[in-house]
Formats: sequence, structure tokens, C-alpha cells
Amino acid sequence: MAEKKAQPVTIDGKEYQFEDMTDEQKYLLDNVVDLDRKIASNRFAGNQLQVGRDAFFHMLKTAIDKKEEVKQ
Repeated sequence: MAEKKAQPVTIDGKEYQFEDMTDEQKYLLDNVVDLDRKIASNRFAGNQLQVGRDAFFHMLKTAIDKKEEVKQ
């Protein structure tokens, strides 16, 4: 079985080897990576929420327009 080559970590344009990092550095990097994932996930969820909100607002305007048409 082929040995897996470690991917370098690039920070501010400089490459570092994860296995060469201290435990503290690994912990901090893990937090940064996890927070990046959560930010991306929340951005995705926010986009879905915005589309849903826009759809409901459009339906509200349509319902108001129909009521106004009936009044006339």
C-alpha cells in the first residue's frame, strides 16, 4: 500500500507541514478550518433563507394585489 503524502498547510503564502506543527498550532489550525466550514455552511443556509423569504414576500404581494383587484 502506498504511503499517503501529507498536504502542506499554506498560511499567508507560506507552506507548513501539519505534522511539524506543535499541538497548540494544530489545535488552532483545526479551529480555523472548522470555523471556515461553519461560515460556508451558514452562508449557504443564509442564501436558502433569503430565497425563501423572497418567495414568501412575493406571495404576500400577490395576495395583496388580488385583494385590491377584488375591491375594485
